[in-house]
Amino acid sequence: VQLIESGGGLMQAGGSLRLSCAVSGRTSNRYGMGWFRQAPGKERDFVAAIPWGGGDTYYADSVKGRFTISSEAAENTVYLQMNSLKPEDTAVYYCAASRRVTPWYYARRSEYETWGQGTQVTVSS
Repeated sequence: VQLIESGGGLMQAGGSLRLSCAVSGRTSNRYGMGWFRQAPGKERDFVAAIPWGGGDTYYADSVKGRFTISSEAAENTVYLQMNSLKPEDTAVYYCAASRRVTPWYYARRSEYETWGQGTQVTVSS
């Protein structure tokens, strides 16, 4: 599996961006997909997760109600819609794929075997 993120950029606070993660290679509905982010000098933190075929979604408290993750298997793409952006959302955003054993600890970086190269999101105040 290979992952390529796109859609990052510079946005004013209150604006919206949609990140895309193009997925290539062999996948199955057993896979789980996640978005993480890493701000300068900080650890890479969980943002959102969803099973590859869709279904339950999971969010960090800091983005709940503002961000929406979706999985479009027919397009081989996972999206992260980000609304009401805040300066503290500034980070490099990474897409990740997990083989998703049960139980799936979706917020743990160690659950994900494959990572994209990241896309920069900068939110100005």
